[in-house]
Amino acid sequence: MRFITSEEISNAVKNLIINSSVSLPEDTYKGLKQAFEKEISESGKTALRQILLNAEVAKTENKPLCQDTGLAVFFVEIGIDVAVKGRNLTDAINEGTRRGYSEGFLRKSTCDPLTRKNIGDNTPAIIHYEFTNGDKLKIMYAAKGGGSENMSGIKMMRPSDGKDGIMDFVVQIMQAAGPNPCPPNIIGVGIGGNFERSAILAKKSLFRKLGERNSDQELDEMEKIILERINNIGTGPMGFGGICTALGVHIIKEPCHIASLPVAVNIECHSHRHAEIAI
Repeated sequence: MRFITSEEISNAVKNLIINSSVSLPEDTYKGLKQAFEKEISESGKTALRQILLNAEVAKTENKPLCQDTGLAVFFVEIGIDVAVKGRNLTDAINEGTRRGYSEGFLRKSTCDPLTRKNIGDNTPAIIHYEFTNGDKLKIMYAAKGGGSENMSGIKMMRPSDGKDGIMDFVVQIMQAAGPNPCPPNIIGVGIGGNFERSAILAKKSLFRKLGERNSDQELDEMEKIILERINNIGTGPMGFGGICTALGVHIIKEPCHIASLPVAVNIECHSHRHAEIAI
């Protein structure tokens, strides 16, 4: 059994949050540069130029990429041969979140859903756990902004809707979203499981690196078709028109009930802030 202190976890989480808030991940930056090169709309190209400049200024001046520094979302893989000493794992992650948003001078966005009173420290974090083999603790973090999250959707489809129905639903979500989720977007799609599981799968899919092919050939083909259809909508970068409404579509599927076909779509904005660490 390998032991990791809760303090080590909290510090790792703090650093993930602070660093990813000011430095756009390499895969996202590369995707935006490729979009700039192929965008044919002048207004869309101008928007992408500003987005890329914003990323450079944020990194150089150590300033947040966006004023919406998001809710803290984590996917955590726990090796069965690792144990946490000190605080429990959830408390350690929340402490790291608290420190990250405070020491990084990042906007705290969590509030009571009814009174709208701000919690003050951006906790509790949204944490999804999974057990794996080995003695490592892998922490994947994303700052999920409200604008893109608000345009996401879920539908309990009929099994007879099939692949065509699924693809139509994803495109419809993006048509309805328009410029609201700050395109160009990354689209996460979860197929199967049940109501809540499909939403978790959609969000988890966003952690796959942009440009990385889906290992499932059928899903890979669906991703290509959906991406092309979305980019033919014409919304374009930040809604100024063009062919780059989305940078990528990522799909995960799992088995579901014979009478169900749950499908969830989770949209990520162009400021796709994600990072991970293995301890």
